[in-house]
Amino acid sequence: MSNNNLDNTAVVPTAVDETTTDPSDDQIVDPWTVSSKNGINYDKLIDQFGSTKIEPELIARFERVTGKKAHHFLKRGIFFSHRDLVEILDAYESGKPFYLYTGRGPSSGSLHFGHLVPFIFTKYLQDVFNVPLVIQMTNDEKFLWKDITLEESIQFTINNVKDIIALGFDIEKTFIFSNLDYVGTMYPNIVKIGKCITLNQIKGIFGFDDSNSCGKFAFPPVQAAPALPDSFPHIFSPSDPMTKSIRCLIPCAIDQDPYFRMTRDVAPRIGYLKPSLIHSKFFPALQGHNTKMSASDSNSAIYLSDTPKEVNEKITKHAFSGGRKTKEEHELYGANLEVDVSYEYLTYFLEDDELLKDIGDKYSSGKLLTSQVKNILIDIMIEINKRHQEARARVTDEITKTFMSVRKLNFAMPTIKK
Repeated sequence: MSNNNLDNTAVVPTAVDETTTDPSDDQIVDPWTVSSKNGINYDKLIDQFGSTKIEPELIARFERVTGKKAHHFLKRGIFFSHRDLVEILDAYESGKPFYLYTGRGPSSGSLHFGHLVPFIFTKYLQDVFNVPLVIQMTNDEKFLWKDITLEESIQFTINNVKDIIALGFDIEKTFIFSNLDYVGTMYPNIVKIGKCITLNQIKGIFGFDDSNSCGKFAFPPVQAAPALPDSFPHIFSPSDPMTKSIRCLIPCAIDQDPYFRMTRDVAPRIGYLKPSLIHSKFFPALQGHNTKMSASDSNSAIYLSDTPKEVNEKITKHAFSGGRKTKEEHELYGANLEVDVSYEYLTYFLEDDELLKDIGDKYSSGKLLTSQVKNILIDIMIEINKRHQEARARVTDEITKTFMSVRKLNFAMPTIKK
């Protein structure tokens, strides 16, 4: 069966089994597990998920349409795959509205650097396109999947929202909502979505079995609903016949794609356009590329709340090195950049292309030692944390309440370009 049919859950009722597991290297990618013995093969994921690789021609068109330079996440292939991004560019070019939707599952008191990736890119997209943004806080999901209390998930939500606000999102264009508070407003769309999906399809898409709680089976329509514009009647008027034709662009890590393959199948059946997606790679754990950075393992993650000493110790002790065992071997053969975590992190957070290339050239030829590369990274991450912690200290409870309040947003739709 062709994987090009992945949007259609009725055609592919066992999407997870067919698309996320590679028996040759035990590669597993789903919304809750990311692991591989040999590192994640993203080309294979594109083929298996049925998404489309972001090619240089699409990046060039992005720059032509927006009149802005592409983010280095795009140019470096960190955001590497998409579904119908062309449709979003077409809409923007012709003056048709769209909005952004992303989210966060709050399972710890602070965001870590892996969480930053989609939010940094989402802020860039909001600034470039001047469009509204909705951010879903899936505290219900984390309560269902993690060993945390409902009260803990609520407190994590507030702490994470403050971290998100500190990244500089426009308060006039951004609505952040907690599922536990807002689900009632979305419920009509949740019900419509749920009616279109059978239990067998949910089992096939997400790998659930009869031992899973019914809450897990009920959750996927909740994550799907924000991709339908009238789930936000205070932003997009339900009485306007054009509302259902407003497009949605979802920046997310590719492990979240199963939710939206499901959504893309259902949306046209209930009168909406398919949401578009743009997928990021996984920010690797400190220990290597076999899995992603996880809030559940403090030794795998660098948190935005970490002190300079903690950042230094974590990178020094735990960041997997592609360098050689001895200085003599390293100077002779150089580092393996493909497995070196410190260099990988620099590709995310060192924006200067020439400096990054210089570091890569010197490190791979043995002219730079692992300790020197780690020190460069430590300085960058300490500085990012310093700026973030200063910004977060300015996020008051009142500002947080405003971002999370149901209100009209102030944004201008794109103008038609001649």
